[in-house]
Amino acid sequence: MVNPISNEVNDLIKRFGMDQWFDPIREIPFKLYSYRANEVLFHEGDEIHTLLFLVEGKLKISTNLVTGKSLLLRFCNPPSVIGDIEFISRISVKSQVAAVSDCVLLGLDFDYLRKHEMNNAKLLHYLLLHLSHKLQTCTSQASVNLLSSVENRFASYLLSTMLSEAYTPFTSELQTSKIGEIAGLLGTTHRHLNRTIQGLCQEGILERGKDYIRVLDWTRLQEMSNGILFE
Repeated sequence: MVNPISNEVNDLIKRFGMDQWFDPIREIPFKLYSYRANEVLFHEGDEIHTLLFLVEGKLKISTNLVTGKSLLLRFCNPPSVIGDIEFISRISVKSQVAAVSDCVLLGLDFDYLRKHEMNNAKLLHYLLLHLSHKLQTCTSQASVNLLSSVENRFASYLLSTMLSEAYTPFTSELQTSKIGEIAGLLGTTHRHLNRTIQGLCQEGILERGKDYIRVLDWTRLQEMSNGILFE
């Protein structure tokens, strides 16, 4: 959903220092976008025409494999940029982007950026830093997906999805209806992940009910993740 420019937009621009990137003489045509939890922003192959800045909520980035399954790449927290690779390379969307929680994003049209901001050193420097972070994240997660056990990956997944931006728990429960989806994202089978969860319950790290999984021991979960998050 796209919302018109408002005081809320101006407040968000100032909160994240975006007003420092641009010429104060020119009015910058930011647009406000809002998405509900579990809503898909982009599928692989979609055309994107807007550079988006995540200012509230959490996004999940995944990619489709030749087997038809999805593989989790990372989670995005504010401030994160969506569409920078597509903007620079002039390509279609290469990963699926979905909202984990209710999200708010600010957007600038590619046409505006190409016409007015291609010599804006402050903005380009910010995009360069963000691209560098994405490269480091992709390299790290490739190692995690190839070398880490399902137990380690699941611990990282729980921490990435259930911790707030301040790295404190904002929820302690996970709906078990999502286990099959999570198994696919982690590159394992539903059965293997269920065995892993059963083992963690026996160790007192998790508790499993009829339709939920609850984290009981955050400290041990963090130790299992080896300090790696999907972000």
